[in-house]
Amino acid sequence: MEIRINEKGQAVAPKTIKMNKDNFDKNNETAIYWMGNASMMINSRGTNIMIDPLLGGFDIPLLIDMPIIPRDIPALDGILITHIDNDHFSRLTCRECIDICKSYHAPNYVAEVMREEMIPGTGHNIKDSFSIKNIDITLTAAKHNWQNESKKYNYRQWKEEDYCGYLLNTVDGTIWLPGDSVLLEEHLNMEDPDVILFDFADNPWHITLEGAIKLANTYPNSDLICIHWGSVDAPEMSPFNGNPKVLVDKIVNPERIKVLAPGEKYILGGK
Repeated sequence: MEIRINEKGQAVAPKTIKMNKDNFDKNNETAIYWMGNASMMINSRGTNIMIDPLLGGFDIPLLIDMPIIPRDIPALDGILITHIDNDHFSRLTCRECIDICKSYHAPNYVAEVMREEMIPGTGHNIKDSFSIKNIDITLTAAKHNWQNESKKYNYRQWKEEDYCGYLLNTVDGTIWLPGDSVLLEEHLNMEDPDVILFDFADNPWHITLEGAIKLANTYPNSDLICIHWGSVDAPEMSPFNGNPKVLVDKIVNPERIKVLAPGEKYILGGK
């Protein structure tokens, strides 16, 4: 596995592959695209969903080019947001997609903030399920309420249910994004997903490296698409500084580690 290390010691994602309107066309497959950091796009036979899209306007410099910008997106059936942090809930990106996105979904608190921003968010409880066309979606539990430890954010009590992951059931298989979260017991008792959108950040409010290894080895046949790494120019911030290479000798079936370039296509079930 070849991973480029920059002069600051950060593992950097492969060169961006530009996305275009063809990536949104109806097809006979479910395609997954990592768009950098924690941003994902899924095109399941013509149903197009983005999760936590951050396509511009971030307040920390990036190490990557965006694979697509909102004005070049032809249409979206939905945007899913996992939590309030601005590398996941990009207010700018969500606002710029209003005219082409049919629905926005998030935990209840985040949906309230969306509506304050004139973004038509629909709120959900953890374990709620809903459908966007041919994709069935369930919110899964997460624990990432780090704001309770910060004086800057003590204007409210941050609850675990303000953060979530998403389990997506498509006609071609299941995709699970645990979200930014410490490892929870319920994360180890899922039906085996076909693909995990895999945060392996060694940070106490993320999964930690030890937790990531345990999760990966609990589901030894799930492909692991590495996310939350190689994208943000912040060498001092552990949530952005994982290196997929450290996983290789620590998990079962390491060939299932998928290191994608931003904008690169992965076909679900296309082994």
